[in-house]
Amino acid sequence: MKYFPYVRLVARLEESSKLIASAAKATISPKDFDHILEGIDEPKIEEWARELVRRGHGSPLEHSIYVFEIVCSRVCSHQLVRHRHASYSQLSQRYSDKYLRGLLNEIRNTMGRTTGDTDEISLIDEFVKSEPDFQTLLNIVGEAFIVPPRVLEQGDKGFLLALLEGVRHYYSALRAGVSYEDARLLLPQAVKTRIIVSMNARELLEVFLPLRMCSRAQWEIRWIAWMIRDQLMRFDKAVFKYSGPRCILSENRARLEPCTLEDFIEGRCYFTIERCPEMMPRSKIRDCLIQAFEDHRKYLTRLGETSKSLF
Repeated sequence: MKYFPYVRLVARLEESSKLIASAAKATISPKDFDHILEGIDEPKIEEWARELVRRGHGSPLEHSIYVFEIVCSRVCSHQLVRHRHASYSQLSQRYSDKYLRGLLNEIRNTMGRTTGDTDEISLIDEFVKSEPDFQTLLNIVGEAFIVPPRVLEQGDKGFLLALLEGVRHYYSALRAGVSYEDARLLLPQAVKTRIIVSMNARELLEVFLPLRMCSRAQWEIRWIAWMIRDQLMRFDKAVFKYSGPRCILSENRARLEPCTLEDFIEGRCYFTIERCPEMMPRSKIRDCLIQAFEDHRKYLTRLGETSKSLF
């Protein structure tokens, strides 16, 4: 669905899980690192990864890198860049109106117009006057904007028209001689952006995923976090096996043996902490976790995908 956020793991350090496990062992072993590296097999990788979770020993996790391409709203990108132990390269809104041009081209296709036969403002006005139905409007607005699930559920045309009006104001300002860098101030924050994000396993396991997978996180970055976990589980399951929201990180630091997100959801493990970091009491933590998972599953259904890491 083009009006939802998009995530893709584009690169990672090969054999990072083996390197992490070897670095963990190197902190207590007198052997040369090459010898340690040669002796680490899959069972040992999982064993050392589990120990890092149990002991909260995070530095070996930093010997890794994961690079993601993320398409999201400006609202979401502002949240992403708050994670300081990461690197970012973002599509310039000053030099590119890629997504807005896609919106205009979709209007032209819908209205049977050719490129250049109508200016942007007249094109938008003509389209709005045609009184498009919700689905047609969504198909066009989704080229340039992220649309909240609640808007879809309620069929809120007014919300979509307001986004389109922002585009009209943007091109009106450009026509009046306002610079691109100033005209963009008129665009709604739902406008799409593309950002390349690099994080190491420690930032992902101890900060980003715990904060952003939580049901208290804003829906868009929460969906992104769950999708990131899905993709990490496909490639480095041993490292990210015990990843999840903050409640899971806190619980696994308190118990003798860590449990996976799936263990808690399916009832194979139970929470022992008095409350989660978001002040949810023990009796409510699992329900909260299940709700976040169900939201993620609904998102995957809308995308026509299935999660290989969950159920």
